[in-house]
Amino acid sequence: MVRPLLMVDVDGPLNPYAAKPHRRPEGYETHRLLTPRWEALERRRLTEWGLPDKPVKPLRVWLNRDHGPALEALPFDLVWATTWEEEANFFLAPILELPELPVIHWSSPQPVPEDNVFWKTSEIVTWAKGRAFAWIDDEITEADRTWVKEHHVAPSLLHRIDPRHGLVPNDFAVLTAWATSLD
Repeated sequence: MVRPLLMVDVDGPLNPYAAKPHRRPEGYETHRLLTPRWEALERRRLTEWGLPDKPVKPLRVWLNRDHGPALEALPFDLVWATTWEEEANFFLAPILELPELPVIHWSSPQPVPEDNVFWKTSEIVTWAKGRAFAWIDDEITEADRTWVKEHHVAPSLLHRIDPRHGLVPNDFAVLTAWATSLD
């Protein structure tokens, strides 16, 4: 049997960016990362603000090292479904002790959402190519679930993660139960 895919977003599920700055969730470590994409984005902003010579501050990312082994232990084939794209393999995978994973490369510019459907949704369905998949993201809504049911023939689980807490043990239990229910 072909294992289902697990489409993994970074900001929200793995990096609980919405937690209070002074209240990093338990088990998470702070990492300061200066990725090429982040540096280019910040450089453009600083230049627009008339500060072209100001140094770019690295991005603050909170990661829980236990999440890498826990994700790998799930009965899924993992895929990065994040705007970090390939930078997730270079900057995050080593910290989380994950192997290099396939990456969804998003259209540029992003598609215009229809009926409150998240712009990633149609591209994730296209990337899945009819395979069963679960998707963890902090921006999933009921509109996305409805759209996927109407446009994807295989089983799917769109599981919203609270960006204040990131992945918690119950999320791993939900993913495992769903994947094993496919057998």
